[in-house]
Amino acid sequence: MEKFLELEAGYLFIAFIVLSVTLFVTTRPFFSKGSVMRGLISVGMFLVVAIGMHYNITTNRMSEVKSAFNEGKTVICESRATRKVAQSVDVNINREWSLEEDVFASPNYGRVFHTARCIVK
Repeated sequence: MEKFLELEAGYLFIAFIVLSVTLFVTTRPFFSKGSVMRGLISVGMFLVVAIGMHYNITTNRMSEVKSAFNEGKTVICESRATRKVAQSVDVNINREWSLEEDVFASPNYGRVFHTARCIVK
Protein backbone atom coordinates (compact mmCIF):
# COMPACT_ATOMS: atom_id res chain seq x y z
CA MET A 1 0.00 0.00 0.00
CA GLU A 2 2.91 2.32 0.73
CA LYS A 3 4.29 1.89 -2.80
CA PHE A 4 0.83 2.57 -4.27
CA LEU A 5 0.52 5.84 -2.36
CA GLU A 6 4.09 6.82 -3.22
CA LEU A 7 3.53 6.29 -6.95
CA GLU A 8 -0.08 7.40 -7.32
CA ALA A 9 -0.52 10.20 -4.75
CA GLY A 10 -0.59 12.93 -7.38
CA TYR A 11 -3.10 11.05 -9.50
CA LEU A 12 -5.27 10.36 -6.44
CA PHE A 13 -5.33 14.08 -5.69
CA ILE A 14 -6.31 14.87 -9.28
CA ALA A 15 -9.01 12.16 -9.10
CA PHE A 16 -10.39 13.79 -5.94
CA ILE A 17 -10.61 17.14 -7.76
CA VAL A 18 -12.31 15.50 -10.78
CA LEU A 19 -14.85 13.80 -8.49
CA SER A 20 -15.45 17.11 -6.69
CA VAL A 21 -16.12 18.86 -10.00
CA THR A 22 -18.41 15.99 -11.04
CA LEU A 23 -20.33 16.34 -7.79
CA PHE A 24 -20.64 20.09 -8.21
CA VAL A 25 -21.79 19.89 -11.82
CA THR A 26 -24.29 17.07 -11.34
CA THR A 27 -26.01 18.90 -8.46
CA ARG A 28 -26.98 21.81 -10.70
CA PRO A 29 -30.73 22.21 -11.24
CA PHE A 30 -30.61 21.45 -14.97
CA PHE A 31 -29.53 17.83 -14.29
CA SER A 32 -32.06 15.12 -13.48
CA LYS A 33 -32.43 13.63 -9.99
CA GLY A 34 -30.30 10.49 -10.48
CA SER A 35 -27.43 12.33 -12.15
CA VAL A 36 -25.35 12.67 -9.01
CA MET A 37 -25.05 8.94 -8.36
CA ARG A 38 -24.68 8.02 -12.03
CA GLY A 39 -22.05 10.71 -12.54
CA LEU A 40 -20.04 9.83 -9.43
CA ILE A 41 -20.18 6.10 -10.13
CA SER A 42 -19.26 6.35 -13.81
CA VAL A 43 -16.48 8.91 -13.34
CA GLY A 44 -15.26 7.10 -10.21
CA MET A 45 -15.10 3.75 -12.00
CA PHE A 46 -13.18 5.32 -14.90
CA LEU A 47 -10.70 6.89 -12.48
CA VAL A 48 -10.26 3.63 -10.55
CA VAL A 49 -9.54 1.71 -13.76
CA ALA A 50 -7.18 4.42 -15.10
CA ILE A 51 -5.21 4.74 -11.86
CA GLY A 52 -5.10 0.95 -11.46
CA MET A 53 -3.78 0.50 -14.99
CA HIS A 54 -1.17 3.22 -14.45
CA TYR A 55 0.00 1.57 -11.22
CA ASN A 56 0.19 -1.84 -12.88
CA ILE A 57 2.15 -0.51 -15.87
CA THR A 58 4.51 1.45 -13.62
CA THR A 59 5.26 -1.46 -11.27
CA ASN A 60 5.86 -3.78 -14.24
CA ARG A 61 8.31 -1.28 -15.75
CA MET A 62 10.01 -0.91 -12.36
CA SER A 63 10.56 -4.67 -12.11
CA GLU A 64 11.94 -4.74 -15.68
CA VAL A 65 14.32 -1.89 -14.83
CA LYS A 66 15.50 -3.62 -11.65
CA SER A 67 16.15 -6.95 -13.35
CA ALA A 68 17.90 -5.27 -16.31
CA PHE A 69 20.11 -3.28 -13.92
CA ASN A 70 21.03 -6.42 -11.98
CA GLU A 71 21.91 -8.13 -15.28
CA GLY A 72 24.36 -5.32 -16.10
CA LYS A 73 22.27 -3.57 -18.74
CA THR A 74 22.15 0.22 -18.98
CA VAL A 75 19.11 2.01 -17.65
CA ILE A 76 18.10 5.54 -18.65
CA CYS A 77 16.68 7.72 -15.87
CA GLU A 78 14.95 11.06 -16.26
CA SER A 79 16.78 13.98 -14.69
CA ARG A 80 14.31 16.66 -13.69
CA ALA A 81 17.01 18.81 -12.11
CA THR A 82 18.43 20.11 -15.38
CA ARG A 83 16.01 20.76 -18.21
CA LYS A 84 18.44 22.38 -20.64
CA VAL A 85 21.33 19.91 -20.86
CA ALA A 86 21.53 16.17 -20.14
CA GLN A 87 17.88 15.49 -19.42
CA SER A 88 18.65 11.82 -18.91
CA VAL A 89 21.30 9.89 -17.02
CA ASP A 90 22.67 6.48 -17.98
CA VAL A 91 22.69 4.19 -14.95
CA ASN A 92 24.75 1.03 -14.99
CA ILE A 93 25.96 -1.29 -12.24
CA ASN A 94 29.47 -1.14 -13.73
CA ARG A 95 29.60 2.66 -13.24
CA GLU A 96 29.35 2.48 -9.42
CA TRP A 97 25.56 2.80 -9.31
CA SER A 98 23.69 0.81 -6.69
CA LEU A 99 20.05 -0.12 -6.27
CA GLU A 100 18.60 0.33 -2.79
CA GLU A 101 14.94 -0.80 -2.75
CA ASP A 102 13.48 1.30 -5.60
CA VAL A 103 16.15 3.99 -5.78
CA PHE A 104 19.36 4.24 -7.81
CA ALA A 105 22.25 6.01 -6.06
CA SER A 106 25.88 6.70 -6.93
CA PRO A 107 28.69 8.29 -4.93
CA ASN A 108 29.70 10.12 -8.14
CA TYR A 109 26.31 11.72 -8.76
CA GLY A 110 24.60 14.23 -6.49
CA ARG A 111 21.06 12.95 -6.69
CA VAL A 112 19.15 9.67 -6.66
CA PHE A 113 16.64 8.31 -9.16
CA HIS A 114 13.48 6.33 -8.50
CA THR A 115 13.04 3.25 -10.69
CA ALA A 116 9.57 4.48 -11.67
CA ARG A 117 11.23 7.27 -13.68
CA CYS A 118 13.61 4.97 -15.58
CA ILE A 119 13.49 2.73 -18.65
CA VAL A 120 15.76 0.03 -20.03
CA LYS A 121 18.02 1.25 -22.83
